[in-house]
Amino acid sequence: PSSPLWALPEELLLLICSYLDAQALGRLAQVCRRLRFLSSRDVLWRRIARGCLNSGFTQLGTDLAAGIPVKERVKVSQNWRHGRCRRDTVLKWKCKQVASFSSSFLMPWMELDGEYLYLSQAENIQAYHLCAEGTGLQRHPQAIFSGHQEDVCRFVLVNSHIVSGGGDGSIVLHKIHGSYSVKFSAHEQEVNCVDFQGGLIVSGSRDRTAKVWSLSTGRVGQCLHTVQTEDRVWSIAISPLLSSFVTGTACCGHTSPLRIWDLESGQLLTCLGTDFHRGAGVLDVFYETPSLLLSCGYDTYIRYWDIRTSTRKCVQEWEEPHDSALYCIRSDKNHMIASGSSYYGVVRLWDKRQTRCLQSFHLSSPTSSPVYCLRFSTTHLYAALASALHVLDFTAS
Repeated sequence: PSSPLWALPEELLLLICSYLDAQALGRLAQVCRRLRFLSSRDVLWRRIARGCLNSGFTQLGTDLAAGIPVKERVKVSQNWRHGRCRRDTVLKWKCKQVASFSSSFLMPWMELDGEYLYLSQAENIQAYHLCAEGTGLQRHPQAIFSGHQEDVCRFVLVNSHIVSGGGDGSIVLHKIHGSYSVKFSAHEQEVNCVDFQGGLIVSGSRDRTAKVWSLSTGRVGQCLHTVQTEDRVWSIAISPLLSSFVTGTACCGHTSPLRIWDLESGQLLTCLGTDFHRGAGVLDVFYETPSLLLSCGYDTYIRYWDIRTSTRKCVQEWEEPHDSALYCIRSDKNHMIASGSSYYGVVRLWDKRQTRCLQSFHLSSPTSSPVYCLRFSTTHLYAALASALHVLDFTAS
């Protein structure tokens, strides 16, 4: 264009363009090569992306997907919002029948780490390399991590270490790049859940205890605290501040199934909620920030807790519309929540700014299977069911 406006310094042009929305920036890119380059700059799309679903930005503005152009993430975000994706089954395995969540057998768990997906299958954890564009997995695992005598219940992947809890009551620590591994007996019954942060492991078990373990030199596998939860522990998570941890229990008694404990002393700090019904066990918990916590479970609700404001009542809640137990949740730490339910492999996407479910995907029809675990990147969602791993590819238009 010949207008003197476009002869302005780039800093001023970027300031002017920062007032445009996504549609206007798209039209501006059609004017000329210079404006196409200018209108694609991350600095212009960052503000727009922070208001989108799963664009890689947290509530505080931290970029969790650096290296991927922000404009491209905004485009893919529209597919998440409108449910536009390609579905595929990328892995299948033999399945035993399980009666309920009380059994730990063949309930797969997984973690995503860059180009790899880690998946528990029976007593092993297998590392699969993601194919180009994330459309599938390599046929054979690149690494297998073993050590349990019975099935892996859950595991976490932190700082190139895998910590897993098994049906044999043990905890196993693996270093991903190397042969180093440690196994120690942890509980009298299966270890249903584990977390690992700051050189400490927390574990929860069907034996109605939660324990804190040291990994410091000379004290590896030493139990620092044993917490009597008086109920089976289904889920556990360490606060990002490394000062406390939360347990989600079966709620078979009259105590809140969500309790926060001091990590240093093992003492109870607070109970969350006052209106849980008997049997409303918490199957998954997820910290977004040190003060914001998500929980889900048997009573079909996703609850959002802000412990700065109240421990008696959650600040938001969303009800699963088909009255199904919710086995797992995950958040983009901004506007989106993904949940997996107990029937027909239903994965739902939620926008925290809305009260109703945004999108639903049935991955196990006509047969029924829970979604035991789900993980997602800015482009793909992976869901582990009883006998298969499914992927939703949101880069497809």
